[in-house]
Amino acid sequence: MLVQVASQYESEIHVESEGRNVNAKSIMGMMTLGLASGEKVVVTANGSDEAAALQNIEDFLSAAK
Repeated sequence: MLVQVASQYESEIHVESEGRNVNAKSIMGMMTLGLASGEKVVVTANGSDEAAALQNIEDFLSAAK
C-alpha cells in the first residue's frame, strides 16, 4: 500500500532500511526490504511535491502501526 501512496507524487521517493535504499514506487523494490510492522525506516523525497509526499507518507506509516 505504501507503493500506491508514493506513486501519487511526481517526486522521486526512496525508503531506506538497514543500509538498503529502494524506490518507494517499486513493488519489487519494497518487497526486497522485507519490512516488518514497527520497523524503523528513513524516507526521502526529491522533487516539486516532496513536502506533500513526505507528509502523506509519514501520516500513512504512522496510521499503519
